[in-house]
Amino acid sequence: MTHAKRMMGSSGIELAPLALGGNVFGWTADRDTSFRILDAFVDAGGSMIDTADVYSAWVPGHAGGESETVIGEWLRRDPAKRDKVIIATKVGFMAGLKPDTIAPSCDASLSRLGVTEIDLYYQHKDDESVPLADSIGEFDALKKAGKIREAGLSNFTAPRVEEALAVCHSNHFDLPVALQNWYNMVERDRFEGELEMLAANQGLAVFSYYSLANGFLTGKYRSKDDLGRSPRGLRNIGYLDGKGPRVLAALDQVAAETGASLAAIALAWTMARPTITAPIASATSLEQLSEQLAALTLDLSPAQMELLNEASD
Repeated sequence: MTHAKRMMGSSGIELAPLALGGNVFGWTADRDTSFRILDAFVDAGGSMIDTADVYSAWVPGHAGGESETVIGEWLRRDPAKRDKVIIATKVGFMAGLKPDTIAPSCDASLSRLGVTEIDLYYQHKDDESVPLADSIGEFDALKKAGKIREAGLSNFTAPRVEEALAVCHSNHFDLPVALQNWYNMVERDRFEGELEMLAANQGLAVFSYYSLANGFLTGKYRSKDDLGRSPRGLRNIGYLDGKGPRVLAALDQVAAETGASLAAIALAWTMARPTITAPIASATSLEQLSEQLAALTLDLSPAQMELLNEASD
């Protein structure tokens, strides 16, 4: 049974509980591969596509905007797809959140994406050099101008989210509807606790990134010898100690019981967390995407959830 769609906070927008990460588009997934992945995601009932204006500025010769450009070219190829997807993008990672940079950045994203409105627009990371009233005020103006449907906050601490909500109330700005934060089975403390309680109490949608812990939760990296298997392998060295092997062992046990891949199980566990609206996962091949999409029809038993909870606690 496919998991039912979920509401994105107070927005009235419904979406499938798995989001497709766009950081790889135009980078480790070339244009044609990206198109195939996007098509397959939507054909399987996926709806949320998550990108940012900074993707993929870290690549030599790239300036940022490459991912948005690929998504825009995909939408132009089949305009009917626009009604089937919810597009989230972000601003502020490169140039900060000064008010005079937000509107031009939004216009540039709209142009690359080839859309008239961004469904969910995030402050990509907190910029403490700019008063929240100024940056949120700009987002409010973009919403009133019809350029964005909803606003979100990414990589904010709980106290700063609380401050942002207070600023909205005192200035009569529309409230953000979503948070995006780092969260996965081996790094639960990055979200659980104060931030998770705040999201629950305020009815905020939560989209988790690094949901597969940089590939570690797929079982690809089980020893130091495995770290050379991909360009990002060395980022997993910290997961090989502590709870990492214990989590993989629990995932292996559930895989033996269900026949599902470790990636599908890890994503299904994240989806089953009461405060998570949708985990975000990116794929560079149809095979990877297929494993991730399997999470949409995977129901973990209470005993399996308990096993995974205990191993990852």
